[in-house]
Amino acid sequence: MTKQITAAVLGQSGNNPAPYAENQPLAVTTLDLADPLPGEVLVRIDAAGICHSDLSVINGDRPRPMPMALGHEAAGTVLALGDPDERGLAVGDQVVLVFLPACGQCTACASGEGYLCPNGAAANGRGELMRGGSRLSCKGEHVHHHLGVSGFATHAVVDRRSLVKIDRDIPAETAALFGCAVLTGVGAVMNTAAVRAGESVLVYGLGGVGLAAVLGALAAGAQPVYAVDPSPEKRALALELGAAGAFAPGEEAPAMGADVVVETVGKAVVLATAYRAARRGGRIVTVGLPNPSESLEINALSLVADAKTLMGSYMGSSIPARDIPRYLALWRAGRLPVERLLTSVSPLRQINELMDKLASGQAIRQVIVPA
Repeated sequence: MTKQITAAVLGQSGNNPAPYAENQPLAVTTLDLADPLPGEVLVRIDAAGICHSDLSVINGDRPRPMPMALGHEAAGTVLALGDPDERGLAVGDQVVLVFLPACGQCTACASGEGYLCPNGAAANGRGELMRGGSRLSCKGEHVHHHLGVSGFATHAVVDRRSLVKIDRDIPAETAALFGCAVLTGVGAVMNTAAVRAGESVLVYGLGGVGLAAVLGALAAGAQPVYAVDPSPEKRALALELGAAGAFAPGEEAPAMGADVVVETVGKAVVLATAYRAARRGGRIVTVGLPNPSESLEINALSLVADAKTLMGSYMGSSIPARDIPRYLALWRAGRLPVERLLTSVSPLRQINELMDKLASGQAIRQVIVPA
């Protein structure tokens, strides 16, 4: 059986010029959604965050198989289980969707590094679910899943390993942000960099991930915490959240020499600047996703002479089943005020206009609801 849903579908990656509100690269249309197979779950999408990784598929920085139903950061409600004997999950549960299902059997998973699961990454690269194939179609033609989620929709079928059960009293608009922005930004600080209380942290880029990194650094006891971004509004918010200083690019000299520098922009030139900004013996963490054609140039000698450590961080080196509850506990305690990152809540039909705001740097985290 199939269920008709509404979803935002991208027909081609790249060659999608702005303004998106005018050119409409995302078509909000009706799709057929197949029933979940064993090990899969049907979820009603209650809220979905718009991330720069979605925009990167539209502009071609992250090529993916087309057509594809976009969206990878979402929260929803369980409507049906593909396996009636599924334990720990029931119809009516609220869940956060995560963008990399870990198989639990490979070397990476067995080593506690499920965020590096090659099987989950391969399925995502094919635009399929972990069991293979797509549950989405339009007039008999397959539509690909985005990172196993496709959350810009009224409903989704996802692998059981692509979701984490959470308490029902958490607002969906806030819960959605824990699926990517918080996992990536807070995780980069707490997991990848393992920031210790009293260390100084400098964050480049103040989108949803960057500001989450600022919050994570403050929650970890880092002092001082600095931020760099061209937007005066975003710099002002960083200061309101507790940053000791916020600077425009080129003005960050007072923050140079930080113990830990986090780069979230996704530009090789910014990563090179972040590398130089770390102190001798410092740690540089990058979570940004640059275009594959970009190359990083740094002074090779400095890796030894300055004993710097350059680290990539995918999904914040997070284990979602472990870290989402941990980050939610910090949120409940008032130490991760993630709701402050929420720019707006809008209906799905405005998705192209919202992409324009993201591309222009006007928004931090916009959330859509399938109204």
